[in-house]
Amino acid sequence: MATTTTTLAPENVSLAKARGCQSREDCLSLYAQWAATYNVDLADASQNYIAPFLVADMALGFSSHAKGAILDAGCGTGLVGEGLARGGATTIDGLDLSPEMLKMAERTGAYRSLAVGDLTQRIAIANDTYDIVTCVGTFTQGHVGPDPALGEFVRVTKKDGLILATVLGEIWKSGGYEAEVKRLEAEGLIDVISADLKDYRAGRDKANVIILRKR
Repeated sequence: MATTTTTLAPENVSLAKARGCQSREDCLSLYAQWAATYNVDLADASQNYIAPFLVADMALGFSSHAKGAILDAGCGTGLVGEGLARGGATTIDGLDLSPEMLKMAERTGAYRSLAVGDLTQRIAIANDTYDIVTCVGTFTQGHVGPDPALGEFVRVTKKDGLILATVLGEIWKSGGYEAEVKRLEAEGLIDVISADLKDYRAGRDKANVIILRKR
């Protein structure tokens, strides 16, 4: 019997560049160029970037929280926001480093507000503001580390609110994300609902999808 092999399309060049960024300036320069074609490049069938829609669906599963205020941190072009809005969420704010990516997110019509923000620093949001914080595609190589970002997400989330984020699987431990989650848990700030490894780009790479509840 003949066997059939599946050949994946080549890796996206811009994605490879993104994961090779060495500085904030590198990221700003790359996304300024990439914003207009980002969705086409990653959300099409060849790259199978399913993580934004997976996390949006998971967030919507917490129906009482999803009716409240949601922060989409590192929102990019707004793929998570679109998924949330399609599911009925109405109060979504977006935060991203790249003004060009935010312009694309604005076109979705999914967001109440959009603002430039650097997740490697303290973010200009008051404590206990959001019922849910989502973060997809940002905890990866060349981008945002676990500290202070995860702690900041906890800070701006309401008591009993939720944080849903993806961490590229290959850096979950080596990048210090697992250790930071354990630290936040040990300090009594969060409960870990799950941190399961799931498809990020189906057939290509996986991510730990963390769901944290603020105590």
